Amino acid sequence: MMKVDPAKKWSGPMRPYDLVKEIVVAIVVIGLLACGLAALFSSPDEKAVTLKSWVTAAPADFAQVATGELAGTTGSAGYGAPYNTAAKGQHFGFIKLQDWAGVRIPINPANSFVVEPLLISNDATAIAAVNTWKAATADQRGKWANAYEGALTKAGDKTTLPDPNNSFGPVPAMIDGLSMMAASGALDGALLTSDSTLPTNFTKPMLFLADSDGYFGALATKQHLGGDQWGVMNETGSWPGQSWLWLFSFWYQIDPFKSSDNADTIIMLIMALLTLALMFLPLLPIIRRIPYKIPVHRLIWRNWYRSPASKQ
Repeated sequence: MMKVDPAKKWSGPMRPYDLVKEIVVAIVVIGLLACGLAALFSSPDEKAVTLKSWVTAAPADFAQVATGELAGTTGSAGYGAPYNTAAKGQHFGFIKLQDWAGVRIPINPANSFVVEPLLISNDATAIAAVNTWKAATADQRGKWANAYEGALTKAGDKTTLPDPNNSFGPVPAMIDGLSMMAASGALDGALLTSDSTLPTNFTKPMLFLADSDGYFGALATKQHLGGDQWGVMNETGSWPGQSWLWLFSFWYQIDPFKSSDNADTIIMLIMALLTLALMFLPLLPIIRRIPYKIPVHRLIWRNWYRSPASKQ
């Protein structure tokens, strides 16, 4: 095959081509298609899940989770990096990405979700209860919170319980105050602006909500967003989601990954290896010879290959 000099002036066939016209037509056609499909199908417009909607719909669940934050029994309290040092991060052999990154967003759920918001509330009873809580020893706080958490769990839908023996200490008053604060919408604002005056960081309210297996977990399952529902590639409801994420979600559905405590790290490493393999695939000699063995390009450019110029 004769090698064509790219610097040589073209001497083959030519035809007129209006680039501006093609750009305008493409923009108009794509614009009409985008607007038409958006009008027909749109996208899910679910209302945001807030702490206010949570305490309104499931006050008992809110009280139980808030008490769990004080007791240190929730997922956020025992998560580890990047929020706290309560647990070792996920790892695969010597690869410990979570621990290497360390605590980047320091969060103590008891203080961040309960104590600090109550201190800026207008509830004198709740503030007095917080001061009692802060003055107690860590061991005493744990006894109060664990006792109240256990009692609420047994009580089911109740949000307040009698405490004749003062087994719960200031915890019931704190939880009642936090519930009222959440019902007014003030708790959402307090958590959003606790680190910045601009309400753009949703980390704290999201972590608080995520600790609810009852209310929040049920919402996720209803919308087909659970981990065992291929949730990472779903949209809310029946809307099609990000189908290109199926390969990520696939690994979470099979063993040993779905039952592994280190699934995120292992799956991320698998996807990194697959991505590298895909990147370097064209460098393999066998793959590089495929266009010569299966010349699909000659079919696409058949007019050129039929012309005399292609044989020069």
